[in-house]
Amino acid sequence: MSHQEQVMVHGNLCAPGPPNNAGYNSDPVPVIIQTESRDKWSKKMDFLLSVIGFAVDLGNVWRFPYICYQNGGGAFLIPYVLMAVFGGVPLFYMELALGQFHRTGAISIWKHICPIFKGIGFAICIIALYVSFYYNTIIAWALFYFYSSFSSTLPWTNCDNEWNTENCTNYFGKDNVTWTNYSRSPAEEFYTRNVLAVHESSGLGHVGYIRWQLLLCLFLIFTIVYFSLWKGVKTSGKVVWVTATLPYVVLLILMIRGATLPGAWKGVVFYLNPKWEKLQETSVWVDAAAQIFFSLGPGFGVLLALSSYNPFNNNCYRDAIVTSLVNCLTSFVSGFVIFTVLGYMAEQRNVNVEDVARDKGPSLLFITYPEAIANMVGSTFFAIIFFVMMITLGLDSTFGGLEAIITAVMDEYPDTLSHRRELFVLGLVVVCFLGSLSTLTNGGAYVVKLLEEFGVGSSIIAIVFLEATAVSWFYGINRFSNDIKSMLGYTPGLFWKVCWVAISPAFLAYIIISSLMNPQLLTLFDYEFPDWSITVGYIIGASSFIWIPIYMVYKLVWTPGSLKQRLAVCLRPERTLPDIHTDSMGLSPVS
Repeated sequence: MSHQEQVMVHGNLCAPGPPNNAGYNSDPVPVIIQTESRDKWSKKMDFLLSVIGFAVDLGNVWRFPYICYQNGGGAFLIPYVLMAVFGGVPLFYMELALGQFHRTGAISIWKHICPIFKGIGFAICIIALYVSFYYNTIIAWALFYFYSSFSSTLPWTNCDNEWNTENCTNYFGKDNVTWTNYSRSPAEEFYTRNVLAVHESSGLGHVGYIRWQLLLCLFLIFTIVYFSLWKGVKTSGKVVWVTATLPYVVLLILMIRGATLPGAWKGVVFYLNPKWEKLQETSVWVDAAAQIFFSLGPGFGVLLALSSYNPFNNNCYRDAIVTSLVNCLTSFVSGFVIFTVLGYMAEQRNVNVEDVARDKGPSLLFITYPEAIANMVGSTFFAIIFFVMMITLGLDSTFGGLEAIITAVMDEYPDTLSHRRELFVLGLVVVCFLGSLSTLTNGGAYVVKLLEEFGVGSSIIAIVFLEATAVSWFYGINRFSNDIKSMLGYTPGLFWKVCWVAISPAFLAYIIISSLMNPQLLTLFDYEFPDWSITVGYIIGASSFIWIPIYMVYKLVWTPGSLKQRLAVCLRPERTLPDIHTDSMGLSPVS
């Protein structure tokens, strides 16, 4: 097996497991320890910052605050915390433990868990590619804004630019300004007409031409990504010391500045004011489950990849708790950063906070917040640091997503790729860049929305559902617990076992069923996506998930023997030695 070895230890390696222990699998198992051929993190903090950088992304800043106020303000924190405790964190812990014990990527790990489910690894890699096709374009937008911020007067401050229309209405610093349904702020027109140029596209049927400015920005982004990943975790582990910590410095600065703005308290009250009646709505609990799942990010193969470079005895349990807490607290604090500014805007417009808090998704970061920044004292400084924060938040997640693909493929084909990492990473970056070209067109924002909705969406949730089921029910919860004991020296408690076996899969099934039963109308900038585009979206979603049943059929057909024998081989992990663990004195059998 790649980058792994089976180690003979002193003592009787064939000692049987505990007799009559229900669920205990006494099949021989391999001992997997780190070898010199596999990369290692230089420091523990390199790993922690990489995980935090992946989990804390742009969604923490734009998605959580919007979902929180939309679903009951402070009351939303109740379903959010419950979904995190019983669903998100157990899955997060499971992936860190799996990656650290088996020390391999998302594809080859399945021969050690349940070979028939190996298609999950291929599906994860395809989804990671889809994410790279649109996510880096959003970072490119932020880079465009960053470049545009180096001006004494920010270009989205007034309506005197060539891209502005007669509907452009600047209300800051002016009295008796009439705001109608047709009014557009300077920040909105800068985003839609100068950055995206969506007015030159009629929709997905005619997306227009590639915008060279965005093409250049994306090229710079992928250049940074390549030179951060080309040498492995030893280089990316150093880069994250900047990209994972800088956003927290900027968030602190922006929160302090936001708190000093007039009307900031209105935004905070609106953000946290509990609406308890909202807890009776099913959609609130669905949103809480989806938010914590996509925020922590299990199932993307990233946690498997990053933890596979850890020492065998690393305390992955503590890592899971710490990084999950940091992620959730970041989301919560980001709400204050956003809503103090929304309160300020409401004060300036002389309207209610809900009237300026309608934007969601990227629009919150590219229209609403820049608009407020443009009218602050020191607007250029705050604009620059805000978009630096966005770029670094996005880069961390890109590092993680592409490292998941790199680790998975290189561990699956070590003989071919183990000494060609630089070339493989270059090829992967080129593929991602070419795949992103459609998102750089005049109608690229519509492509981004389509990929975001269908390229990830229900597909990744269904994949994690199968992953959790395969580990808990096919691999076996007792076997998995023994794996953790071999690393940490103690078995996971009853709470974790119950979550892995029942609660977390139910949590995922709940999200899948709810999303399928209540499909949302897909719109962007008053553009309703046509029916044919929705069909294309479902095909995109199916194109990743389909590899799971395809591989199952392939594995069953090509495995020799009767059907019963084939099933036995396909469901049985490749294990040749009994469970052992590494303690302070070395390797010893699990009792």
